[in-house]
Amino acid sequence: MANYTKDQELINRWVQVIQFLSHKFSDGVDVDTEGVLYLIGLQEYGRPHEPLKKEDNVNLIHVGLCTVLEPFGYYRFNFYDDEGWPHFELIEALPSLKPGEQSILVKSAIVDYFVRQGVIS
Repeated sequence: MANYTKDQELINRWVQVIQFLSHKFSDGVDVDTEGVLYLIGLQEYGRPHEPLKKEDNVNLIHVGLCTVLEPFGYYRFNFYDDEGWPHFELIEALPSLKPGEQSILVKSAIVDYFVRQGVIS
């Protein structure tokens, strides 16, 4: 887990993530924070070609969030259910943060995920 003490470092890496996804999905996929979490959730779910129900979209964002926050010690992977959905256990409650601080935490976690995946450096 990187400690982004300089806002500019996080901004630069976030831009790398967005550029990578924009290039990879040039067909108009939403690449805001929620969209990135959705894509991570879809990647972790591993069944992108199955038809998804409306509530599955929310579940994919949750899976993405749990996945990126796992190395921060907030969640731990628990198991895959019979339908292949990953389940996580809450280990430590998320801190009470202001909206801007929440954004920094989530973007830092997303950037770290893409660094671990070898997509950005």
